[in-house]
Amino acid sequence: GLVIDGRTLNVIFQGGLEEKFLALAKHCRSVLCCRSTPLQKSMVVKLVRRQLKVMTLSIGDGANDVSMIQAADVGIGISGQEGMQAVMASDFAISRFKHLKKLLLVHGHWCYARLAKMVIYFFYKNVTYVNLLFWYQFFCGFSGSTMIDYWQMIFFNLFFTSMPPLLFGVLDRDVSAETLLGLPELYKHGQ
Repeated sequence: GLVIDGRTLNVIFQGGLEEKFLALAKHCRSVLCCRSTPLQKSMVVKLVRRQLKVMTLSIGDGANDVSMIQAADVGIGISGQEGMQAVMASDFAISRFKHLKKLLLVHGHWCYARLAKMVIYFFYKNVTYVNLLFWYQFFCGFSGSTMIDYWQMIFFNLFFTSMPPLLFGVLDRDVSAETLLGLPELYKHGQ
């Protein structure tokens, strides 16, 4: 791991040492910036996003972390003694830092699996509908007549676009939460 303070970050950003800092940070499993200003925190996140072309996650619990949370792809706010500013600026909010493990490993895995299945489902739904209209045009001699009434088309899209996501969101859990917490490497399975 790498622990770096605000004064050192000042030297890095003012001295043009960003590439060397990133080269060092790439060899570490985690990088912790302490005693740094909100601007420095957001600059580190933006530097990592821009240079390494990776997705970033920022975690904060106070008003001084808002710019860092907003600069990241995914921001997590922890509600605590320092107020609710970080929670209001974040994508996800948790009450304690210990809940981060379940948020990432369990809910993250479930969300990833659900989204992957839903993308395939929407392609299938649209291909089926367009295929039906395509073959109908051969039947009617390409006259441009409609096969389905307007209200039936609205019902089709409403039903087949709203119900499956709701059912998947509530019922689809490919692996139990206990298994996901016990085997964190399952998070990489979908990728």
